[in-house]
Amino acid sequence: MNLKGKIVLITGASAGIGEACAYKFAELGANLILFARREEKLAKIAENIKSKYGVEVLTRTIDVRNNSSVEQVIAELPNIWQDIQVLVNNAGKALGMSKIQEGSLEDWEEMIDTNIKGLLYTSRAVLPGMVSRRTGHVINIGSLAGHEVYPSGNVYCGSKSFVRAVSKGMIIDLNGTGVRVTNVDPGLVETEFSIVRFHGDAEKAKNVYVGYTPLTGDDVADAVIYAATRPAHVQVQEIFITSTDQATATIVNKKM
Repeated sequence: MNLKGKIVLITGASAGIGEACAYKFAELGANLILFARREEKLAKIAENIKSKYGVEVLTRTIDVRNNSSVEQVIAELPNIWQDIQVLVNNAGKALGMSKIQEGSLEDWEEMIDTNIKGLLYTSRAVLPGMVSRRTGHVINIGSLAGHEVYPSGNVYCGSKSFVRAVSKGMIIDLNGTGVRVTNVDPGLVETEFSIVRFHGDAEKAKNVYVGYTPLTGDDVADAVIYAATRPAHVQVQEIFITSTDQATATIVNKKM
């Protein structure tokens, strides 16, 4: 599928996988709507993309946990931006690594609100337009954590299991509409993910990626682009991608 001139909406686009997806789609000539909470970073990415690829970029500073904001922003998009061909539900996070009996309610709520509700809110706002046009593609960024639960990963793993399950639900419900759905589940990816998880402890976060070669945001974006560029009759339902050094959530070939 040729994406030149198509409109792609990416949530969580100010860093990591979301940012990498923005550059990859722009390289193929897509025009971008970028959602994120960090206005300054989002503006800089948009400026770089426009100057490098000559595509149009629309940015919105938004927290996808706020449904009324999501609904309003989508509803108020200029007419020329209404025809969203691809939605990449990338906004998500892990917070903390505590046993369930010691977990932070605040962390739990933020993960659930972002990873689950944010994905649902954005999808609910965008999907009716795709269905009415009988074309579109929703790409949900899940995780290896949606396939297996690891120690102290409890609520985060639960939220990503939800993403995987709701992706399958979307595939079933949207069957016959022309709208495709892909669930992309990466393993360990070196982004800001661990810094966020460990509440800004950069040293602890860095140690997660020491001794082996993890995935990069670009690696995951390549998988997203693969799914998005298949012919219209091809639906890549799921992509599960890890570093060669990673076998499971807890088995990683670290050369210390």
